[in-house]
Amino acid sequence: MLRTVGGIILPAALRLTGSQIPRSCIRHVQAHRQLFTGRGWLARFGGKSKPVVNPEQGDVTWSKFVHASIFTVVGSGAILAGCVIWEYEGVRAMMRRSMDRGLLWGRRQAEHGFKRPEWRNQLHSWWASQTDGQKLFWPLCLLNVVVFLAWKVPAFSPTMLRYFASTPASPWFRLPMLLSGFSHYSFTHLAVNMFVLHSFSTGAVAMLGKEQFLGLYLSGALVSSLGSYLYKMFVFTPAVSMGASGAIMAVLGFVCTESPDSRLAIIFLPMFTFTAGTAIKAVMAFDTLGAVLRWNFFDHAAHLGGALFGVYWSLYGRQQVWERREPVIRWYHNLREATRRP
Repeated sequence: MLRTVGGIILPAALRLTGSQIPRSCIRHVQAHRQLFTGRGWLARFGGKSKPVVNPEQGDVTWSKFVHASIFTVVGSGAILAGCVIWEYEGVRAMMRRSMDRGLLWGRRQAEHGFKRPEWRNQLHSWWASQTDGQKLFWPLCLLNVVVFLAWKVPAFSPTMLRYFASTPASPWFRLPMLLSGFSHYSFTHLAVNMFVLHSFSTGAVAMLGKEQFLGLYLSGALVSSLGSYLYKMFVFTPAVSMGASGAIMAVLGFVCTESPDSRLAIIFLPMFTFTAGTAIKAVMAFDTLGAVLRWNFFDHAAHLGGALFGVYWSLYGRQQVWERREPVIRWYHNLREATRRP
């Protein structure tokens, strides 16, 4: 659920890369060491020693934050537009299947002796039993697992450090704002985040639909990274962040604002229940306190950014953005029809 900063993750990654990467990548790894190290292996997030930043690799500057803000706005717009197009294509496909009478075609195949292997029947039955939220959760979970396993391959370490670890001090600070939302170095971090996402995905997709949910989730990853960057500008730290919790906090913020009277419970303490409205207020208060006191185990600013975006989406975002998607649908429809004309 929580987004771990580089004070824990990067040292292990650097130990892997230091002795096992090809000679051509050593300069890249040394640059990352110069960029992120302070006293010891890594300057602690909010610690006493000032991080050492390599001027050739970039610095924690406000111009980068401006670029990151532009990337967040443009990227979120592109993500939401893509989700609108996905919704449009889904509706077209459903109508086409209905017109083609796909169910009758499948029945005819069965009458002609077509038989699936048993394992495919079991897989099909399992998939059919999943909710729409779970059907969206499993691909997201798979992507997170693949990235987690990639961290364990020493040859991939330079690429992982460049694109899947987010910090405003890196020259490659834009794309990691999104990709770091799929990145976990610790199995515990991955497991907790995926458990929370699984717990809320069904309810959130029921409220939003799978297309809008994915748009909220991916845009939440960008906004949470932007919040993390803003905080790091004020405290001047190049600490590295990664994890899906910023995006998950956007979903949590939306669900708890949309349905504040829903009852929640902690998995190991099911006898203690509380309302969703109380939960999101408590989590945001905790992250605010952590940011003010510079606690260095979680990226509290990223959590706050994601939660605030989820609250905004519940109160204003759907009406101001998603409900006004008709021009995008019309534009894409006209473009699609124009490309089909001879």
